[in-house]
Formats: sequence, C-alpha cells, structure tokens
Amino acid sequence: MSQTRNKYLKFGSAITLIVLTLAYLAYLGAQESKSYYVTIKELHGMGDDVYKKNLRVAGNVLPGSIKMNGPHADFQLVENGETLRVVYKGSEPPPDTFKDNAQALAMGVYKHDGVFYANELQAKCASKYAPQQQQPGAPAAQQPSKGY
Repeated sequence: MSQTRNKYLKFGSAITLIVLTLAYLAYLGAQESKSYYVTIKELHGMGDDVYKKNLRVAGNVLPGSIKMNGPHADFQLVENGETLRVVYKGSEPPPDTFKDNAQALAMGVYKHDGVFYANELQAKCASKYAPQQQQPGAPAAQQPSKGY
C-alpha cells in the first residue's frame, strides 16, 4: 500500500508542477501582450512608467510630416495641440488610408529619446467616412420606403 501511495504522490506532484508552470507562462504572456490606450497628452505626463508599457496612441497625421522609407514610415501625430513623433517599423507597409490628416492609431513603445516606436499602425481617412454634402439645386434624397 505504501508503494502505491508513493506512486500517486509523485504523479500528483508532477501534474501540479506542470499545471502551475503553464499557468505562470500564460500569466506572463498576457502581461506581455497587454497594451494601454493613452492620449498624447497623457503619454507626455506619465513619468517613468511610460517606458515600461506597450501603448496605443491615436491622433491625426500632421500634414507634410510623413517620410516613407520602403515599408517603414516616420511621421508626427497631433491631438489637441500636442504632437508626437512616431517611427513605424512594422512587418507590413502602412495602410492605403494612411496620409495627411488621416486618423491614425499607433501601437508600440515610447522610448527615452521622445520617439514612439510603433510596430503596428491603423489609419482611416476622415473624408472617406464623412457624410456627403448635398449639392445646391440637387433633388432631395428619396426617403426609403417603410414597407407599408
């Protein structure tokens, strides 16, 4: 009986150790992939904590600031008078909608040199999603049928 109990105890210990190791690795992975959304103003006011976190920063692309180098881009984001230099070096080129005055979301890290290094970039052209203006003298848009 003692040998059987000893065998189960060793097996249970090994299983417990494996489960705890997997849980710890899952926790570390979740912490590593976590990113915080901040405004440019919040980014500038975060202190030394800003250098330790993965961040998401949004703003409008400053007109004339885009410098393309192959699939990489160097540009400035502006939001409420605050500017931020962004260097994008992702695995894919910036999206087609990435241009002057486009709304952009950069994901990456902020370094001590005051530059935000993005490894992911999303953009949408504000004019593409704005409602269309009606031309003067044009007939009013027809209201959709209510079906009754």
